[in-house]
Amino acid sequence: MQNFTIGIIGAGNMGLALATGLTAGYAAPAHIGVYDRNPTHQSRAQALGLTVCPDAAGVVAASPTVVLAVKPQGLRALCHSIAPLIAHRAPLFISVAAGVRGADIDRWLGGGQAVVRAMPNTPALIQAGTTALWASPAVSDAQRTVAAAVLGAVSQVFWLADEALMDAATALSGSGPAYVFLLAEALAEAGVAAGLPADLAAGLTANTILGAARMLASKPADAAALRAAVTSPGGTTERAVASLLGDGFREMWARAILAARDRSRALGAELGAL
Repeated sequence: MQNFTIGIIGAGNMGLALATGLTAGYAAPAHIGVYDRNPTHQSRAQALGLTVCPDAAGVVAASPTVVLAVKPQGLRALCHSIAPLIAHRAPLFISVAAGVRGADIDRWLGGGQAVVRAMPNTPALIQAGTTALWASPAVSDAQRTVAAAVLGAVSQVFWLADEALMDAATALSGSGPAYVFLLAEALAEAGVAAGLPADLAAGLTANTILGAARMLASKPADAAALRAAVTSPGGTTERAVASLLGDGFREMWARAILAARDRSRALGAELGAL
């Protein structure tokens, strides 16, 4: 039986994004074992040179690290199906299923397992993601290093000391790209309303967001200072910012993040009750 450096169950967008990032230096494509029941996903994995296994058991039995990249609703059944295979082994399991709690994953796997929860976001598809990580008590220091390397292949990683913070991290960074895309839509539409051609408004919007993000990335804690630097007293930016704040801009974002956090909590409770 072939042994893999890492196994991935679920070859959808995130699973294959991880595999692609890992082939850049962590593991040769043939040493990444993948299983997905979708023939299209299997074909995409084969095109990347990955080793496609006929079932999840083949991945688990041959991998010291297994990424669980299936939808949250399918994770319980998957864990139950592979639990008998790990009774005398101690693989590291990395779950990217939103909302599903570590204790439930561990219980479904039979108990006492090394489980890392990961919440990557979609820029991982272009190796520019952000991932929040949390490790269960059974995870060793060496396994923490492995988990950071796996997700670090496609994103910057941030460790959470408390799993309870994962729902808020999911709301902020996991769902965050959608907020940025929505902002881009709104800015471009506003530009068109102000008289710009649609393609020009879209280009100005995208490059403005990109440039601002690069500046913020160099000083993550200085968003307020960066905003102040571009907001001249009595100028156009000050007028626009005052309009946004007057319309409840901060409160709107607070409500949105709390709504996403609460949905993540509810999802975990729903699935954990099964």
